[in-house]
Amino acid sequence: MTKVQANFLEDSFDLNLVEKFDMNKIACITGASSGIGLATSKALADLGFHLILCGRRRERLEELQQSISLPSYILTFDVRNWTEVEQAFQSLPIEWKNIDVLVNNAGNAHGLAPIQDGALEDWDAMIHGNVNGLLYVSKMVIPEMIRREQGHIINMSSIAGKQTYANGNVYCASKAAVEALSQGMRIDLNPFNIKVSNIAPGAVNTEFSAVRFKGDLPRAASVYQGFTPLEASDIASLIAYMVACPAHVNLADVTILPSAQASATQIKKVL
Repeated sequence: MTKVQANFLEDSFDLNLVEKFDMNKIACITGASSGIGLATSKALADLGFHLILCGRRRERLEELQQSISLPSYILTFDVRNWTEVEQAFQSLPIEWKNIDVLVNNAGNAHGLAPIQDGALEDWDAMIHGNVNGLLYVSKMVIPEMIRREQGHIINMSSIAGKQTYANGNVYCASKAAVEALSQGMRIDLNPFNIKVSNIAPGAVNTEFSAVRFKGDLPRAASVYQGFTPLEASDIASLIAYMVACPAHVNLADVTILPSAQASATQIKKVL
């Protein structure tokens, strides 16, 4: 049992299910420069994976790379731009092309407004980032998984993909699309022995709210006041468990919430 799994998994799962797997497997993580992506990169490095670290902020990826002892490779691109995605993955050296695990983590929320007041640029950012980005990266990785008839794709959805809430319209729609794509991928890739998992987190204390509220840090901080939210490391521990499960086990769809949260909009706060 590795340290990244201990805090979350010891009391939650039968750890006898976790099997040892071959070293030198490759995991590709999008949005690796911060939050869940960064924590997941460290967790999978602890499991022995070689890592392809993807993001837009190269300096942050280089800092992360320096903190990881196992081999890693940096790809800098915007998941919303097909040309950048295609060129980035085509540039991978041959020894890095056989990706065993893909974590489609990159995504965003922009704004919180009723549909009639939504900004077009916010809508585009969410649809292109949360939906197109997942598709673009997956399209570059899936062919080699099919050729080898093995692989595991983990898509980052949200409780917002399962429960629509007021003023969340387009963000909720984009994450509902991730839910549908996860189901569709699982069906289409089943003949090729490729696992597809979907994770739907509730409130996680990351840069998410700061981005949604366009740098309004006091407003962003208020989202997580009065209760204990999930941390990025909690999601990373779940991902570590998912990829370490035996070949016959797939956690296909997991909703993970802080204990204070009952639904997308109901959180018990003590202020």
